[in-house]
Amino acid sequence: MQHQSSPKLQVSGLQAYYLTERGSLKAVDGINFEIQQGQSLGVVGESACGKSTLGAALMRSLQYPGKIVGGNVVLTGIQLTKLADSRFNSEVRWKKIAMVFQGAMNALDPVFTVESQLREILKQHGYQGDIRSKIAESLKAVGLDESVSKRYPHELSGGMKQRVVIAMALLMEPQVLIADEPTTALDVLVQSQIIALLKKLQIEKGISVILITHDLALVAQVAEVISIMYAGQLVEIGSAKEIYKNPKHPYTQALIAAVPKLRSEDKKINFIPGAPPSLIDPKEGCRFYPRCPHAMESCRKDPPEFKTETGYVRCWLYQESQT
Repeated sequence: MQHQSSPKLQVSGLQAYYLTERGSLKAVDGINFEIQQGQSLGVVGESACGKSTLGAALMRSLQYPGKIVGGNVVLTGIQLTKLADSRFNSEVRWKKIAMVFQGAMNALDPVFTVESQLREILKQHGYQGDIRSKIAESLKAVGLDESVSKRYPHELSGGMKQRVVIAMALLMEPQVLIADEPTTALDVLVQSQIIALLKKLQIEKGISVILITHDLALVAQVAEVISIMYAGQLVEIGSAKEIYKNPKHPYTQALIAAVPKLRSEDKKINFIPGAPPSLIDPKEGCRFYPRCPHAMESCRKDPPEFKTETGYVRCWLYQESQT
């Protein structure tokens, strides 16, 4: 697929904090990345690293006491973080950028039919065309028959509910789709169907997809570019091939090593010792420092982003290669 030379979505220095009585919890702290039209980006990391907060920040859907406190998000030339709420809601939300939220199977209202819920979204966003045809078209795009629109959520399987929620996100034909753990609680077969659907939408409609997940095996099936998130920061970005074949950051290396290898004679399961740091008061320096097998004195200072062939890595180990 040919991608445009200018980024469809560009994120620089994004900071999203939860302002609590104990202090500011720095869930997203200085995130930088860009994504081209029709490109897929995977955001991978362990639980509570800030992945879902990143997605919500891009959508400006952070729940109180969450707040974007710094950085820029630019979508097709529009500075999203400085846009008035009214303009963001009328011009950007669902029309240019949409999101499939985590736990999407519970997002459908049990007392309304699928058609009623899809129709409400179209009305809220001022759709002027044939609503019934639009609903049928959106359901068809995710592999569902038009008859599904007459059903209630409890009449649908888990996979069908997930497809309906994706159809909702696609109703206004956004340019960027954020999918936060879209296969949670689904069996392996349905997971593969949802992933195949996301790939199909990316190819056929030219949608830029951001897949948020903790599953390294899953993201490999979708993402061309993978970003590794740890303690509120992206520690490495690279092509999918580069991340899997030649991971650079010690955290990325540890994640890859922790994936069970069914065809290997070595059946030992690796794990990362220690625990992530508190995001309320993270100490200066590399946040992986206390758990890193390569830790050295320079790691006590915040590492800059060192360029790689396909992205960057935040690690002092690569200082010499940049000089």
